[in-house]
Amino acid sequence: MHPILKNSLAVLCGVFIGGALNMGIIMISGSIIPPPAGANLTTMEGLKAAMPLMEPKHFILPFLAHAIGTYTGALLAATIAASHKMRFALGIGAWFMIGGILNILMLPSPLWFTIVDLGAAYIPVAYLAGKFVVKKN
Repeated sequence: MHPILKNSLAVLCGVFIGGALNMGIIMISGSIIPPPAGANLTTMEGLKAAMPLMEPKHFILPFLAHAIGTYTGALLAATIAASHKMRFALGIGAWFMIGGILNILMLPSPLWFTIVDLGAAYIPVAYLAGKFVVKKN
């Protein structure tokens, strides 16, 4: 397969699969850790209204969704890429970090979660995925 085609496929797979996994974990998170009583988490308005009621436990699965989705996407991109595997992993991490920043702008979260999420769930996790693939090869 031509390297440009292979690298394009790496990006598409990383973004799509990582994003789907992220969204899947977010979708089931309410059944694992129930939301606060009376909170409607199905709409953006409901999420904004429920945010002050959220306890630290309610942020565990969103953080894991961001980290696992990013790791999986970066791992796939680095594995599929024809060259520059670490760059592709970090590129996927940057893509998901931009999504995280946009999410925080649309849905303000506690400062501690913003710092932990942006500082640990994207670029560091993508770096670990890239390091794993580069070391394996």
